[in-house]
Amino acid sequence: MYTITNEHISLEQLEEILEKDVHLQIAPDVADTIKECRLFLDKKVGDSENLIYGINTGFGSLCNTAISKEDLGKLQRNLVLSHACGMGEEVPSEIVKRMLLLKIIGLSHGNSGIQLKTVQRLIFFYNHKIYPIIFTQGSLGASGDLAPLAHLSLPLFGKGKVRIKGKKLSSKKMLEQFKLEPMQLQSKEGLALLNGTQFMCAYATYCVEHAKNLLKKFTTVAAASIDGYDARMNPFTHSVNSIRKQIGQINIAKVVSELLVDSEIAYQEKNHVQDPYSFRCIPQVHGATADTINHCSDIIEREVNAVTDNPTIFVEEDLVISAGNFHGQPLALVLDFLAIALAELGSISERRIFKLISGTRNLPAFLVANPGLNSGFMIPQYTCASIVSQNKQLCTPASIDTIDSSNGQEDHVSMGANAATKLYKVVENCYTILGIELLNAMQALEFRLPLKSSTIIEKIRTEYRKEIPFVIEDRYLHKLMKRSVKFARKMK
Repeated sequence: MYTITNEHISLEQLEEILEKDVHLQIAPDVADTIKECRLFLDKKVGDSENLIYGINTGFGSLCNTAISKEDLGKLQRNLVLSHACGMGEEVPSEIVKRMLLLKIIGLSHGNSGIQLKTVQRLIFFYNHKIYPIIFTQGSLGASGDLAPLAHLSLPLFGKGKVRIKGKKLSSKKMLEQFKLEPMQLQSKEGLALLNGTQFMCAYATYCVEHAKNLLKKFTTVAAASIDGYDARMNPFTHSVNSIRKQIGQINIAKVVSELLVDSEIAYQEKNHVQDPYSFRCIPQVHGATADTINHCSDIIEREVNAVTDNPTIFVEEDLVISAGNFHGQPLALVLDFLAIALAELGSISERRIFKLISGTRNLPAFLVANPGLNSGFMIPQYTCASIVSQNKQLCTPASIDTIDSSNGQEDHVSMGANAATKLYKVVENCYTILGIELLNAMQALEFRLPLKSSTIIEKIRTEYRKEIPFVIEDRYLHKLMKRSVKFARKMK
């Protein structure tokens, strides 16, 4: 059980909650804060004839249209229904789970005017692995992730569909199955649910966690490629990297040196003076990505702990403020940045593959005996090049775009949701590239025998060969590539 206390949650803690699959509960003082905010809002609306955006007015450019008190609940229900306009592919359940968690955390700060029982219903969904069906297209990344969060909210009152244990069913049947009554939304609740950056932020937390994983694994596989290509270790010495002053570069050089510390291949005498950039500049390129991941992590962690709906309520100051905390610009920029940084890991990886199959450094052309009769690993590089090119296309920044919406009231948007879904594809593509480089690196190391790589790399090679064989002559490579990607994903 994890108790939400409104203390700062680190990205590491967030991943631990998700990985351990613990149930959620709200601390009593947090529950009291939520209830106090709700009571304050009810009194504020009841005692005043003033217009408060989205509470007793319409939405967007209809912000000056007054709504009667008897229609305030219907207004919020209508908001959710009318905004559930998502299209495209379904959002993976692993992302929906994160959206639920992040929305619960955001609403628990007590600045949103939500009913406690509404938050508790979201917690029930999370704890029982009830994942609303949400779609990837529809959010502009400002005013909140309106369409995706509307789909997240529909099941509260029996609309839309959910996925439970991999199976889809209507939200109405889900409520019946769990003997739950449909929620009756009160004033402001629809806005509290729909305004927010939880769609973007869910993708961001997933992708930054996998970015850290990819960086570690690309660096490990690069070390295997260094020995496969018989590259020099000089570029990884501490002195030359420390004078650059870049933290990521210094750390990556240290990691590679440690990975190959006892390699027979790495420290044998070399005939060549210098290596291509894809080997020599691993500290500089991987290191720059490391620094980018750290920067992006900081921004994303702040967002996890933020209140991003609108209007926001400050009980002690007697204020209800309509502002723009839902604007996704902070996330949009780092999502684009992270996509570029990860795409570069894939790009330099493909160049190492290209060198490994080039028929130089005492390696056979295309890493196979009898080249000519056998094409060997010629075409996996083609496949990798295609994926690398797609990543470059996906790295066109979404955050540089904006399109006027809501009749001009929402005249600058972040497009952070598009940045998020693009980044997700880059992450998945990078795992494929990683698996292809691993396939080539392991094949190249076989041609270095009887010399061995380091203890760490040889252990990986031993485990790898249990699942993916050495290729002696041409065979159906697709299956081996798929297995190599799977191995790379689970590799420590």
